[in-house]
Amino acid sequence: MLTIKQILDDKEAVIRGLEKKHFAGAREAIEKVLEIDNRRKVAQNEKDACLAEQNKLAKSIGMFMKNGQREEAEAAKKQVAELKAKSAQFDEATKAAEAERLQVLYTIPNVPYDLVPEGGVAEDNLVVKSNLRECQEGDTVGNWTANPVVESARLPHWELAKQYDLIDFDLGVKITGAGFPVYKGWGARLQRALINFFLDEARASGYTEIMPPTVVNEASGYGTGQLPDKEGQMYHCNLDNLYMIPTAEVPVTNIYRDVIIDEKDLPIKNCAYTQCFRREAGSYGKDVRGLNRLHEFSKIEIVRIDKPEHSDESHKEMLAHVEGLLQKLELPYRILRLCGGDMSFTAAICYDFEVYSEAQKRWLEVSSVSNFDSYQANRLHCRYRRAEDKKIELCHTLNGSALALPRIVAALLENNQTPEGIRVPKALQPYMGTDMIK
Repeated sequence: MLTIKQILDDKEAVIRGLEKKHFAGAREAIEKVLEIDNRRKVAQNEKDACLAEQNKLAKSIGMFMKNGQREEAEAAKKQVAELKAKSAQFDEATKAAEAERLQVLYTIPNVPYDLVPEGGVAEDNLVVKSNLRECQEGDTVGNWTANPVVESARLPHWELAKQYDLIDFDLGVKITGAGFPVYKGWGARLQRALINFFLDEARASGYTEIMPPTVVNEASGYGTGQLPDKEGQMYHCNLDNLYMIPTAEVPVTNIYRDVIIDEKDLPIKNCAYTQCFRREAGSYGKDVRGLNRLHEFSKIEIVRIDKPEHSDESHKEMLAHVEGLLQKLELPYRILRLCGGDMSFTAAICYDFEVYSEAQKRWLEVSSVSNFDSYQANRLHCRYRRAEDKKIELCHTLNGSALALPRIVAALLENNQTPEGIRVPKALQPYMGTDMIK
């Protein structure tokens, strides 16, 4: 969440940033935070004044008793008792204001960086790189068309999955419901191959593998910003008040909740494979067919905790890592810098990676790589101790998919189909034990 210092240092810049993110009522929300904070300051000052007067009277009581001034001592004691009662009231008012301020701050998104383009919808995102053709400065998704990958028509992945007996969508509906596919045979092996490939690549890049829980408590959801913003999109276990994770970002980043890290230990680089669960309420139509949008899917996540002056470099390294995976998988891809209105609630800047689906003639998002600046760290109380002066500062947090499997599988099947079978990219062949699915 935003810090009070960030708001007080340049209130108008914060409001402009929130408006770039198309946050309705930005000025009203910030003014509300400041009004509550002023109430908190007044209550805190009154409490401090009471405590100072109490200390002064406490010293005088001893002097009165020493000089035999019993009546004066009793009067001072009575005043101390009254001040203690007032101090308790001011303490309650301070805590109430802090709690109210926190609840309002939870509803305010992160402020985007200056580099984030203006815009309110996906068509306003900037295409910054593609392996299909050169991008021009200022190209947006709305005016950018991909070159065809091949000339011949291709089958969509859901037909290929049925033809090669790789994925059974109907069986998933029987067992659970729509959006929960069953992977079979070579389909299951392809899932496992991708998971192992992505984890091996992450470890080779210096990431430490974590195997976290796939359910988290409410504090973890608030720590990374899924709550209260995405509460309706998360599966909730009511009896125990636990949430099934939408991404490994949640449990892995929360490892560092209420932790002070030594500067010498930064950046921290973790990776994790988990199942992910998303209700995706309101999603329907052709864009959710097959693997395009699932309620349960596999994903490898990379997470970094860093100091502010190095987080931009960390972000660039993460982007290069994800791009390298797509290059090794030999997939057509492009990289987008998201506009303010299409970014997540918590991100300060975000790049999406999309792969091209030849059969569907559309781009499929497979990764978002975000820098959250200090926004998550402030929620998490994730801080580091500077080596030079031992001062405690907020960390920066970053995360990215490296990668999410469903649409990668869709693109691999659709872009590698041949009359002889589905070609397996060279990088995956050692994990699959074959160069062709027949």
